[in-house]
Amino acid sequence: MPTGSSIQLVRLFGIRIGVSASWFIVLFLFIFLLSDSFRNVLGGSDTQAYTVAVIAALLFFVSLILHELGHALIARRNGIEVTGIDLWFFGGIAKMSRDSHSPGEEFRIAAAGPFVTLLIVLVCVGIGAALDGQRFVDAAVFDRGATARPGLVLLAWLATINAGLFVFNLVPGFPLDGGRIARAIAWKITGEKAKATRFAGRSGQIIAYAMAGLGVYLMLRGHVANGLWLAVLALFLAQAARAAVVQSDIDERLEGVTVGDVMDPHPFTVPADMSVIDASEQIFGPHGWPWVAVTETDGRYAGVLHREAVERTLASGQPALAAREVVREEGWRWQIGIDEPLEELIGTEGLRSLGAVFAVDRDGILRGVVTIDQVRRALTPTR
Repeated sequence: MPTGSSIQLVRLFGIRIGVSASWFIVLFLFIFLLSDSFRNVLGGSDTQAYTVAVIAALLFFVSLILHELGHALIARRNGIEVTGIDLWFFGGIAKMSRDSHSPGEEFRIAAAGPFVTLLIVLVCVGIGAALDGQRFVDAAVFDRGATARPGLVLLAWLATINAGLFVFNLVPGFPLDGGRIARAIAWKITGEKAKATRFAGRSGQIIAYAMAGLGVYLMLRGHVANGLWLAVLALFLAQAARAAVVQSDIDERLEGVTVGDVMDPHPFTVPADMSVIDASEQIFGPHGWPWVAVTETDGRYAGVLHREAVERTLASGQPALAAREVVREEGWRWQIGIDEPLEELIGTEGLRSLGAVFAVDRDGILRGVVTIDQVRRALTPTR
């Protein structure tokens, strides 16, 4: 899975769309490989083939974004915050604030992406068939004896690549969409999320090993590029599947444990009406903390005040500004319900980026804080 920062391209429906550095490698590979294939089908110049290849590669990545938006928008409808979508070496990923709470929720989110991809295929096929059915088919299979107009070639290729993406994503192995659908079904049948995750993870490992074997076979047969690509993809899938199996063991260990069971019920906070100059002199200066929780007078969680935000505010000449005016708007990333299962906290963005998550009750009152060390202690088996 992609790690580190990504370059923002655009925001759609309020969701940040970004790309990792590895995405550019794939983009150039696509353009290089497609240029040669399109040259024969188009029957035109190298410049025309290159231009169509660039457009085709970009349209494919647009279709990947639409696929991930399918996941993201359905996740939102089910109450899951989506922090962004990133394109990387092997496709795209929608980053969500938590895992599914029910088999139905898991199924809907997992199936949304392939559904969007299938719609793209059907639209391309419908338009292509209406324009010129036979030439569309010839272009879709890269028939070297046939020629077609650039628009028809683009439609045919986009339909073909998305059809392949649709089939591949429905393979029942975690972390593919098909694996998540399989997990939802197993979860519904057994009633146990951990067992369902383990089943989907084991299935994903088997599929990854099979893909790796096929990749080695292709390389031995002389198809080095395709074989190497498949083998490397299998490695990433195997790692993700193994992580799912490990996660299932953790989930079983944490079954019945809530955030309230492990939190520190006395977190240090500052009042929301405290000025940033006071926060700098009384909190950040003496203690050297990178952040501190902010609460209103009635105890409601207002967000997290970061040292760098205080320094920026002071540098801008606003020392009297209240802490509530400086806390980051995305404070929800670092909060969780006190009654939530502890497993929902594992892997959340707040725990990764801040090292702590704040527990609130149903009225938004801050009741405690859970740090990484507390989570580690909860995960350590007792002898």
